[in-house]
Amino acid sequence: MESLELTKLAVEAADDKHANDIKVLDIQEMSIVADYFVIMDASSSRQVGAIVDTIEEKIEENGLRVNHIEGKKDSSWILMDLGDVIIHVFLNEEREFYNLEKLWSDAKEVDVSNWVSE
Repeated sequence: MESLELTKLAVEAADDKHANDIKVLDIQEMSIVADYFVIMDASSSRQVGAIVDTIEEKIEENGLRVNHIEGKKDSSWILMDLGDVIIHVFLNEEREFYNLEKLWSDAKEVDVSNWVSE
């Protein structure tokens, strides 16, 4: 599966669990770490865990696996390593504090409007 397809799968899964303000940053030209960063937040640690679980289920349903998950289900920030795609699921306050979008402000933002419900 191409990294953009994998990114879309993760975004749609997160949207199913009502993740807030999902952003996808194309970092292919900026980093060898990954092709895309997916950044989102949730209102509670329970919702953060539900989003991570749903993304993991969708990935596995498609015959793939998550390389690594950093953080526990009750954490305020969980990182999912899907290889070429890195997913960050934050609590609202943590996302504002770490502000990854500003840190990676030179990255191109991918339009995900067709992947999420309004």
